[in-house]
Amino acid sequence: MAKEIKSKFINREISWLAFNERVLQEASDPSVPLLERIKFLGIFSSNTDEFFRVRVATLKRMADIGDAKYVMGGKPKKILAEIQHIILEQRHKSDQTYEGLINELAHENIFIVNEAGLNEPQGKFVRDYFRNRVRPTLVPIMIDSSPVVPSLKDKMIYLAIRISHSASPLKYRHALIELPTDLIPRFLVLPEENGKQYIMWLDDVIRYCLNEIFSIFKVDTFEAYTIKLTRDAELDLDDDVSESYLQKISKSVKQRKKGRLVRFIYDEKMPPEMLRQIVKKLSMHRDDNMIPGARYHNFKDFMKFPKIGPARLQNENRPPIPHKDIPLNYSMIDIVRKKDILLHYPYQSFNYVIDMLREAAIDPQVISIKMTMYRVAETSNVVNTLINAVKNGKQVTAVMELQARFDEENNILWANQLREEGAKVILGVPGMKVHAKLFLITRREKEAIVRYAYVGTGNFNENTARLYSDHGLFTAHRQITEDVNQVFNFLDNNSRQGTYRQLLVSPFYMRGILTSLILKEIANAKAGLPAYMILKLNSLVDEDMIQLLYEASKAGVKIKLIIRGICSLKAGVKGLSDNIQAISIVDKYLEHSRILLFCNSGDEKIFIGSADWMTRNLDHRIEALVPIYDKTIRRQLKAFLSIEWDDNVKARILGETQENVYKREPNKPQVRAQDKIYALLRDAKVNGEAELKDLGKSLLKTVKSEPIIVIKKKPARRTRAGKSAARKPLKRKRRTVK
Repeated sequence: MAKEIKSKFINREISWLAFNERVLQEASDPSVPLLERIKFLGIFSSNTDEFFRVRVATLKRMADIGDAKYVMGGKPKKILAEIQHIILEQRHKSDQTYEGLINELAHENIFIVNEAGLNEPQGKFVRDYFRNRVRPTLVPIMIDSSPVVPSLKDKMIYLAIRISHSASPLKYRHALIELPTDLIPRFLVLPEENGKQYIMWLDDVIRYCLNEIFSIFKVDTFEAYTIKLTRDAELDLDDDVSESYLQKISKSVKQRKKGRLVRFIYDEKMPPEMLRQIVKKLSMHRDDNMIPGARYHNFKDFMKFPKIGPARLQNENRPPIPHKDIPLNYSMIDIVRKKDILLHYPYQSFNYVIDMLREAAIDPQVISIKMTMYRVAETSNVVNTLINAVKNGKQVTAVMELQARFDEENNILWANQLREEGAKVILGVPGMKVHAKLFLITRREKEAIVRYAYVGTGNFNENTARLYSDHGLFTAHRQITEDVNQVFNFLDNNSRQGTYRQLLVSPFYMRGILTSLILKEIANAKAGLPAYMILKLNSLVDEDMIQLLYEASKAGVKIKLIIRGICSLKAGVKGLSDNIQAISIVDKYLEHSRILLFCNSGDEKIFIGSADWMTRNLDHRIEALVPIYDKTIRRQLKAFLSIEWDDNVKARILGETQENVYKREPNKPQVRAQDKIYALLRDAKVNGEAELKDLGKSLLKTVKSEPIIVIKKKPARRTRAGKSAARKPLKRKRRTVK
């Protein structure tokens, strides 16, 4: 059985690394503007950091338990070995990409200079900057006399320094300097000279001025090599009943900064004896994912690379498109009362959400506002509207998820502020994360209570809404708003599970209903009736759901998958998934929405919401999917799915080996989905007319009749490690979907 499981599933960590390689592909794609490619290199680096802090750290914990434990695709130790191999390959590609970008910048008269390439005026500028801005922030750690180096911070970068005097070249002193990138930008723009622009790394600013830092020592030789540590980011919550949940989270966040070491990157040009000294002082072991790197680390700082050079080096600044059905300065509540409204981010503005909340905050008929919060902006207009609602006498309930990884401190800050202002703050649900994207406005209208709800695919974060491709539904549908109210009742009192007539809510009914929908497609296919599914997700990992999709494929159900990130399903494998095709789109915006479409005997069912098909989302989180009934909105979503499936510029084929081959169709016009979606919305054709209908019909036609492309297996460049144990199907209460 283990052999059979191994052949069916792709390990989630290996699949995630394939996704991150798609990000790296964007950094080397000449069709992407140069400064945007530099940002993609930063995103790749940031993703890699989080991967080590979370996934590698988890695998290390599992490996410590013993090699008998399996994960999908193999034993933890073997998966870790494969990860190390892939990471080294990707690191090499990343360094090559960086060198290529530096050369392209030079063609644009933008030069990255180091401490050895400064002329006299530039040297004076750098020293003045160092003395005024940088030097006051630096405190070297002299490590020779200390038996153990003080705990170094996670995610920060350090210069490992070796100093000596030319008269005694083998008599060294060693030091560590933390780069103050939390206080000072990583890049310094130097004065322009003769039409040429110059940029310098902060690392090299410090290197240039090392003699000033160590002036008390009689030395004249300085060496500096960059190192970086990555630590386990998992929160350890103890069982101390005397502490509140908020106190436990706060303490665990502080402890995270000193968590177990899971990766150590160092400049490969560091002398071996110096590396041994550093490793010894850090009390490290050789198996702590020691990765040789280049001169610079933390390429994530490229996400804040200076915006210089001509405009063509950046993406076109596209203004948000006004929604056709929302006139300026008109009551959002009045609009939603009459019809459902679907927003498409970032093509349309997130400000509509702010406007709805602001209106509710001042409307004398509004009784209460309830909202879930997972990741909000550091400076949040959403939270500010809730605070103003409290001041205007509204009952405000904020469900703040404290365990939103890496946003805990920000969420604790907002939770405290909301509570101080008088809002009711619910700190999540014990044992679960609240990941659903919901708010509910309750209003008194003509002696009746009327509710207005929002169900989204993305966070209530005005910053990420400019970068993530998401959807949000405003509705006054009575049964849907009642279901949303039931969710908030459960969050307020965990013993009140509630029943749901419209929403698919996990961990209660979502898995069962989705299973019923798939089983219905299987039954219809076996009966010779039309049967198809189109699923757009961030991640597809859950073994039970994947097994159901395999069964559907074998029964003849036509399945199209648009998966941005992890896909543990193997698409296009003969005898296993012949009727499944899968693509992944990585482009200027992060594809983040979840859209599900089921044939359902011709009476199509369409859902949007917060849940991916991962075990954690279906069984261990509060998630919500909402059915779409409005005919215009259904056409919109089908048009979006059609455009994304037709993408032949930024789409990659997800096959058995996930080699990230671009989907190319030389005999068809080029379709870049995100550009076409923007154009469709801009041209005001998204509200119910001929092009939308044609796109929807085109999508269904391809699902029903298009020959399925069987992606032939290529020789794998690397061997999949280990075996996976079979899981028994989980017994769950299911609701039958009619």
